Amino acid sequence: MKAWFIFFFNLVILPTFVLAQNNKKSAEEMSSNGESYVLMDVSYINDAVFMGRRDSISTPYIFASIGYYDKSGVFIDASASYLVSSEENRIDLFLISTGYVSDAEKFNGGISGTAYFFNEDSYNVKSEIVGDISGFLSYDFKALEVSLMASTYFNDGSSADIFTGLILDRIFYSNDKNFLIDPTIAVYAGSQYFYQEYYRTSRLGNRKVRGQGQTGASNIAAATTIEIEEASEFNILNVELSLPIQYHHKRFILSFTPALALPQSSATITVEDSIIAEDLKSVFYFSVGMSYWFNTKKREQ
Repeated sequence: MKAWFIFFFNLVILPTFVLAQNNKKSAEEMSSNGESYVLMDVSYINDAVFMGRRDSISTPYIFASIGYYDKSGVFIDASASYLVSSEENRIDLFLISTGYVSDAEKFNGGISGTAYFFNEDSYNVKSEIVGDISGFLSYDFKALEVSLMASTYFNDGSSADIFTGLILDRIFYSNDKNFLIDPTIAVYAGSQYFYQEYYRTSRLGNRKVRGQGQTGASNIAAATTIEIEEASEFNILNVELSLPIQYHHKRFILSFTPALALPQSSATITVEDSIIAEDLKSVFYFSVGMSYWFNTKKREQ
């Protein structure tokens, strides 16, 4: 089983774009002749969730991506995300990623770098992240695949975050291998500087108050001093259960991925002279989409 797709955007864009990465993996398996290929994807996700955190206002996206995956293992991928909320409609995020993946019979590993370009009005919980460098290593035990990952996320105006993750999954195929399900459980740990910057600039900062947040803190607007006590601490942040489902037809891949995020390590938020204890709640979200892939060179007869 080739499972680098589980990692590649698990922290880069996951959970927002996990569907597209599942499809990348499937295209790689179907293109098992070792040739280079291109993958195009159009998908929808009903909310943007990162490390179990989300904005008080739903952030649904339609996103399109295109990637080139060279037979050497080098890849480059770009995507654009269009916000389709009831109050705002705009292109909210561009990103571009590049890296290298090594795929052996049992071991898989790789490294990637991603640059993020958010709209200045974005209230995505990741909106202050400007880039990341990530690496992963996985081993297939047949009954279960185990993946370990580590990432550094760079925030605008704050210290960088360090994240680690443990991902366990097992793919089940239909007899013709055109249909698959991939039960997955993942545990992520790290710091929360990204979350502190999000509160400063979006949740309690310059954004107009439009809804009641998880903490009730969104009633406080234009706060000048906002700190998260646990921002520098390394804690378990999220336990996530997901069930990617795919159907393959020729060069098309249809996908549906439901996921349940169980956020951990509630933040203690200091807003000027007020202290707010965050009340984290589980989040169910889903993505659905369609991909098309093709080899960049015809097979030799």
